[in-house]
Amino acid sequence: MNFNAPRFAKLGLAALVLAAGLAQAQEPVQNVSPYLHGNLAAAQQLVRSAYDRVSAAQAANDDQLGGHAARAKQLLDQASEEIKQAALAANRR
Repeated sequence: MNFNAPRFAKLGLAALVLAAGLAQAQEPVQNVSPYLHGNLAAAQQLVRSAYDRVSAAQAANDDQLGGHAARAKQLLDQASEEIKQAALAANRR
């Protein structure tokens, strides 16, 4: 059996990075009522659409985007949450 330690280490590191990325990235939810907040719900849908496109870009590029796509997905999830908070704030007034 030919054991190549550097190659094995690279594989292990790649698996660890992938697992960490999957653990951090949460898919944005669409939880704003379009009946109460049409514009905010539409914005949340666009965020979800962008998230899906970034995921497709990651798949098309074998996840070799320098971590930037994963960061963009985190920010899109954060944007979706902020939109939800805006809807909740509007509900309180």
